[in-house]
Formats: sequence, structure tokens, C-alpha cells
Amino acid sequence: MPITIEKKVQALPVPEKSGGTMSKYRWTICALLFFSTTINYLDRQVLSLTWKKYLVPEFHWNDSDYGTITALFSIFYAVSMLLAGRFIDWMGTRKGFLWAIGIWSAGACIHAFCGIATSGILTGVWSGFEGAKAALANFDKAVVITSTSVALFIFARFVLALGEAGNFPAAIKATAEYFPKKDRAFATSVFNAGATVGALLAPLSIPYIAEAWGWEMAFIVIGASGFIWMMFWMVLYQKPDVHPKVSKAELAYIQQDNAQVGAAATGAPVSRMSFRECFQYRQTWAFAFGKFMTDGVWWFYLFWTPAYLTDIYKMQGTQTSVPLFVLYGITLLSLIGGWLPTYFVDKKGMNPYEGRMKAMLIFAFFPLVALLAQPLGSYSYWFPVIIIGIAAAAHQAWSANIFSTVGDMFPRSAIATITGIGGMAGGLGSFLINKGSGVLFTHADKTQMQFMGFQGKEAGYFIIFSICAVVYLIGWMVMKTLVPKYKPIGE
Repeated sequence: MPITIEKKVQALPVPEKSGGTMSKYRWTICALLFFSTTINYLDRQVLSLTWKKYLVPEFHWNDSDYGTITALFSIFYAVSMLLAGRFIDWMGTRKGFLWAIGIWSAGACIHAFCGIATSGILTGVWSGFEGAKAALANFDKAVVITSTSVALFIFARFVLALGEAGNFPAAIKATAEYFPKKDRAFATSVFNAGATVGALLAPLSIPYIAEAWGWEMAFIVIGASGFIWMMFWMVLYQKPDVHPKVSKAELAYIQQDNAQVGAAATGAPVSRMSFRECFQYRQTWAFAFGKFMTDGVWWFYLFWTPAYLTDIYKMQGTQTSVPLFVLYGITLLSLIGGWLPTYFVDKKGMNPYEGRMKAMLIFAFFPLVALLAQPLGSYSYWFPVIIIGIAAAAHQAWSANIFSTVGDMFPRSAIATITGIGGMAGGLGSFLINKGSGVLFTHADKTQMQFMGFQGKEAGYFIIFSICAVVYLIGWMVMKTLVPKYKPIGE
């Protein structure tokens, strides 16, 4: 399929690089991406770590209400990912990332004002507006509080999702700009470990902030950290070919397999794919399907594990801190996910796609341990904590590699767009599992549903854990069927 040529890039003089020794500035950029991803996941976790203890008593939420909020966040995130990828490709990595983290940090802080807004709206309704009072006369006040607060939190999650959607398209694009193909999976696993570290730091900070200063301050303190990161990004990030801290040797290493650099340097046309062209490639559908099947698993573990410990093991507030810390500590094993395909490429002579797919098949078997989470949980909560940690580590290892397949297959000018398309598919999958989980848990609790020897919410969690266990193998088989061999676009 021919690629549309949109415009020509004039040859610009490249600043003279000083020093022939190999600098390592690319890892400074990787560290920045790591911290942005850490902040990204800290902001997502504030709600999941405060809603049971603080928001349920204040706003009368149930599992279905929380499931609706998290599910709609997934939808907002999915649609925003599609737009964010295109936005990052258009705006550029530096400016696009600033816009993204600025918007999501503002969205994180907005959550803190949902309680005040709910109280203000209802005070005005019941005390100042006779028409509204008459219209709501047949409604229970608690129901109105619930629906009003849910609507406000949905708006706050919309703003959060709009900005957070830019993190991974921008980070993957920055990785493609600063790392050769053979190193991208490892670099991606390093910055993607920020998701785990964010989830790890969350139970060690958020419950204590909420307990000391109120749940509102938890949103504000965590949300404000993004604005601090923006200052470092503005000072430290430039493209490698113009960055004074990137030596000639490092630039040559970065650009070792970049065919487009030669084209740009000689004034040759730079190609850009339209949305329509992106969807005409099997590689796009393979990436999107893999994300659709598996992204929701990570989000389920992220959003529902604190509630799981509360519902099944009656833990409250800071009591969940140590189990969650251990769980996400285990998830740091996902760093192996970036090293393994590099080993296959360097030591076994595989091409990048072949090495990545072999590594992903290995990682697809580890989530099967989730089938044992609920059965062994009857003996001790530590069994599901450790098992979920192993499954989450496998997911992050899988995630680092599936992201890197985009750089393997597509030209640099399309990387953020394709990443956004896959993110949209992952968000749709996350919507289904989060909304479905909320409805299932509420139904199971109300009816005391029985399934495979489990009753009530335990039966509901067993069903969801079982789904989370098998989706990786299904996703891998479909991806391998769609793209059986390494075939970069344009070759």
C-alpha cells in the first residue's frame, strides 16, 4: 500500500556535535519518561484508594457506581488515545507532551472539588429553587447526592483521561527518537516500569495523605506533581540531532537503523500516513487486537484490587498499604520483559519482531496463575496478592513488547498515531471489563450468586480472574495469525 506524501522537509543545517565518546543522554530522556508514567499512574490510583473509605459514606456509592465511573474513564481514554496519537505526531514530542501532562494534572486536581460542588449544588436545590425542589420531591436525597457526585466525578475523569491519553503515544515516540530498534523494548520496559512504581507508591502515600488532610488533598498533592515534571521536560528535552548533550557517537548509535534520517538530511520527502491508510495494514489490526484483549486486565487489577481486599478480606484504608506494596513490588519483575527480546535478537539472531513475539508468548502463560487466586485466597489473602503480582508483572512485560512492535513495523512519523489507535482499542476493552465487573459484583452480592463453589462477590471475582488469565494467549494467537512474519511497512 503506497504511503501518502504530504510535504517535503527542507534540508536544515545540523548543529556540529562535539566529542567522539559515547554519551548516554538517551537514558536521561528515558528517566523523564519513567517519571511521567509514574505520575500518570499515581493520578489514576487516587480514586481507587479513597472511594471505599471516604466517598462511599459521603456520596452513597455502590460497586456499580464506581464501575460506571471507571468504565467511562476507559471510554474517554480510548477516544482520547486515538486523537492524542495524531496530536502528538502533529505537534511534536516536546510540545505535545507538555499539553498532555498539563491537562491531566489539572484534571487530577479537579477531583478534589467534586465534593464541594456536590454540596453547593444540592444546598442550592433544596434551599433556593422551588421548581427544583418540586421536581425532586419524589426522589430520595441520598439518591440525588449519589447521581450528582457521580456526574461530577465523571467530568473530572474525562479531563484526566483527555490528558493521560497523551502519555504513551508521546513516550513511545520519544523512545523511537532516542533509541535504535533493538533497544526499544528494554527502554520501553524501563519507562513502563513507572506504571508499576506509581502503583507501588500509591498505597504508601495516598491513604496517609487522605487520612491526615482529607481525601481532597490526596487529589491535589498527587495532581500537582505533574506541573513540577513539566519544568524538567522543558529544560531537558530536545530531539537528539540538535541536543548539545548528545555526542556524535551516541547520535550515530541512535540512528543506526533509521532510514528516515538520511532522507530528512538530504531534503528527501518525509512520508506520513493518513488514518485511513493506517487501518489498511494488518500490523495495525494485530497491535489493536492485542491491546483490546489485554489492557483491561491491568486496569482491572489497578482499579479493583484495593476494593477486592476491602470486600473479601475486610481491610480498610491504610491496612491495604502493605499487601498492595508487595503486589506491585512483584510487578517490577516486568523489567525482564525488555531484556528477553534483546537476548533473542543479539544471542539467537532473531529479527526484532520474531524475538518480541517469542517473548510475548512466554509472558502470555504466566497470567494463567490468576485461575488460582480465588481458590487459594480461602487460605490467606497473601496467595491472591502474590498471584495478582505475578500476573501484573507478566502484563507489564507483555505491554513493553507490544508497544515496541509499533516501532518495528511503522515509520517514525506514524508511531504516535498507531499507538493511539491501539490505545483506543485497549480503552474499549478496559471499559468492558470495568463496567462488567461493577455490574457483576453488585449482582453477585445482592443475589448471593453461586459459581464453581464460590458465593456472592467471591464468585464474581473468580469469574473476572478467570477471564484475565486466558486473554493473553488468545491475543497472541490472533496477532501471530495476522502478522506471521516480520514485515515493516514500506518494505
